[in-house]
Amino acid sequence: MQELAQACPRRPPHEVLWLGYGGLLPFLALAILVGVDAHRAPLWSQALVAYAAVILSFVGALHWGFGMSLPRLDPGLRRRALAWSVVPALLAWPAILLPGEFASWILLAGFALHLVQDLRLARCADLPAWYLPLRWRLTVVAGLCLVVNAWYAMGRG
Repeated sequence: MQELAQACPRRPPHEVLWLGYGGLLPFLALAILVGVDAHRAPLWSQALVAYAAVILSFVGALHWGFGMSLPRLDPGLRRRALAWSVVPALLAWPAILLPGEFASWILLAGFALHLVQDLRLARCADLPAWYLPLRWRLTVVAGLCLVVNAWYAMGRG
């Protein structure tokens, strides 16, 4: 039983926590800057959208990795994971070409849809026990920053 507990820790490795929460810093800093620096708000908004697009593409790639590496994944689920893995990038790419308000809503929808896909995959795959709680927290904070960006972009519109 102890071997199983070590093989499937309930808490993320420290590196995962540092990288995951560290990845929120640009979201938070840029959302704050959008709100407090009205003169350069369009620049901060564009930077937030670009960063969110990169991160959304990154989380999509997680499903590519799951599809390739989970040994007991059903072939149909494997195909769906691989197919889904490119959808976030296909949402993020046009978002960076749109004004901050529209881009933020598209990216927020992309993060929400990806979380739904994570939940579906987790029901059928051997993901670490810590993965979904961490993904929830990261998605909520990133999503709130995108809402702030959309809110301020609407006010500038």
